[in-house]
Amino acid sequence: MIDIQQLIEADRNLLLALNGSHSLFWDGFMWVVTSTVTWVPAAIILLYVIFRNNKLPQSIFILLMIALVITLADQLASSVCKPYFARFRPTQDPEIMYLVHTVNGYRGGLYGFISSHAANTFGVAMFVSLLIRNKWLTLSMFVWAAIPSYSRIYLGVHYPGDILAGALEGCLIALLVYQLYRIVRNRFFDQPKYISSQYTSSGYSIDDVGLIHLVLLLSYLYAIIAGMITAKVLYL
Repeated sequence: MIDIQQLIEADRNLLLALNGSHSLFWDGFMWVVTSTVTWVPAAIILLYVIFRNNKLPQSIFILLMIALVITLADQLASSVCKPYFARFRPTQDPEIMYLVHTVNGYRGGLYGFISSHAANTFGVAMFVSLLIRNKWLTLSMFVWAAIPSYSRIYLGVHYPGDILAGALEGCLIALLVYQLYRIVRNRFFDQPKYISSQYTSSGYSIDDVGLIHLVLLLSYLYAIIAGMITAKVLYL
């Protein structure tokens, strides 16, 4: 039988092992990648690809479905789970808060289970992967989801268990919303079959998928450069 106290202790020990690195660069990098603003260009390009590869009514419906994934994932994490479980963030936990490495004095809110960052990013990654259906994009999307999610552990505002639970919640919500999308799509929108190597099985141009990859890579490059600058600013 699983001992919940042993799991909590293991989660705490793993947090202390993964939190921080005593590296100015990584402090700056994690501070940048944890910010939603860093990923705005990638979000804009994703929307561009969706609207470019679908007719306007279907594109708008897909946008609404993505918004629904984010809203459900965020609200379940923030408005239901956090107040219900009332588990302190590591930076707010009286037992270990002074052992936790923080960056720029950031400690987040009081409770952290489950992580809305992880729920949102993994929810989007799952829905987009199911929507576009390209294995390399799927890999890129889940790597993207993992990086800002890990940054929350690095910054000390979430336990690994918070991240894992948030990721699972986001993926499950995305699966459910995608099933709703499929039902509506099959009833109201045309679904041409694509057999050309220039398109994914769901009809998205491979060139457009490559554009998403490019912008994600540029976003990582930006995060590296901005991380170096931020590290100097934070510790002047």
